[in-house]
Amino acid sequence: MEYKVKEIKNGVKLHLIRNEKFKTNLVSVFLTTELNRENITKNSLIPAVLRRGSKNMPTQEDISTKLEEMYGASFNCGIDKRGDNQVLKFYIEAINSKFLPQDAENILDETIANLLEIVFNPLIEDNAFLKTYVEQEKVNVAQLIDGKMDNKARYAVDRCIEEMYRNKPYSLYKYGYKEDLDNIDEKSLYKYYKELLNTCKIDIFVSGIIDEQISDRICKMPEIQNLNDRNAIFNMSNLQENINNNEQIINEAMDVTQGKLVLGLNLDTKDENMQYVALVYNEILGGSANSRLFQNVREKASLAYVASSSYVKIKNNIIINCGIEIKNYDKTLKLVREQLEELKNGNFSENDIDTAKKCLVSNIKIIDDEQDTEIMYFYGQEFYKTKLDINQYIEKIQSVTKQDVLNIAQNIKIDTIYFLNDKK
Repeated sequence: MEYKVKEIKNGVKLHLIRNEKFKTNLVSVFLTTELNRENITKNSLIPAVLRRGSKNMPTQEDISTKLEEMYGASFNCGIDKRGDNQVLKFYIEAINSKFLPQDAENILDETIANLLEIVFNPLIEDNAFLKTYVEQEKVNVAQLIDGKMDNKARYAVDRCIEEMYRNKPYSLYKYGYKEDLDNIDEKSLYKYYKELLNTCKIDIFVSGIIDEQISDRICKMPEIQNLNDRNAIFNMSNLQENINNNEQIINEAMDVTQGKLVLGLNLDTKDENMQYVALVYNEILGGSANSRLFQNVREKASLAYVASSSYVKIKNNIIINCGIEIKNYDKTLKLVREQLEELKNGNFSENDIDTAKKCLVSNIKIIDDEQDTEIMYFYGQEFYKTKLDINQYIEKIQSVTKQDVLNIAQNIKIDTIYFLNDKK
């Protein structure tokens, strides 16, 4: 695997990942902008509208026909939240020409051209998006927003984060807010789309069996030629954000049969290298079936159906997630606190460290086994001052010591305790 990055214009980067493992090429475009209440719902709508049709492929049927002509290529798009940024994501995956008949056209160039067409050359009518498409997608986005409570476990985590970051960008729901949809029409959305393209950070990824000249060919494509230089509006990882650490307790009642206990923890450090230590700490705490939470809360005490934790690197948080019988709230919370105290007091072994490292390294080594995972890894590097390839990432994990983990454990603070229970 070989990874190269080239800034083709200010704020516009081309990322080339040469990997011989795959029979397909995956091409992605990410538009990254700051997360704010004013534009979050518009950003959610834009991929939905763009996927409906472009200037030269005006309907979804036209796009589907084009993909079929490319030997069954697939297109997808969506929205994501990365720290204090919102990311509009677009993908086309197509078979590499190496595995096609000799007289087949260059599918990779066609893949790139069609994706750039969808993202940068939309279907326009009277200097606006097509009204029908916008109105239909507003209904679909409203349904997505309404559906955020369907997955109660995900909802509880989102609510905990919302309370941790109240009145801050990271609290915002990635799909936006229904009350904003009424104020968006085809003209205002298109006007905002043009502003977005002139200001957002743009990352174009090409992964697979690619030739040396692909960079030059992409730079000559009209959609790239038409892009302007920009001072991209996006937020790097910030470890110096104000931390509450006030152990606020939020109880919310809903029609549920299983309680959801979520704890939001802050890691109080300004050292970026400590993030790799935090990964090891989290693995010991709740990152696997060998972890303290899984073994003690779920297996031994039988207090939880689910007991795990995850480390949110870009915000330096650890989120503990337990699915429990509602009556077991006090016992579970007490036992979770005990696990945090055990680690803070150094009651873990070198074997715990080694087991955690092995699990993490094993997961890192398979990053390049999936093209989308590989792309997201290198895209994630854009949010940090220090850029690491996969081998350097492994070295960072391997260098973690027991004392490092103890230092992290002693700087973990509970910010928010959120409990979703029933209405009784």
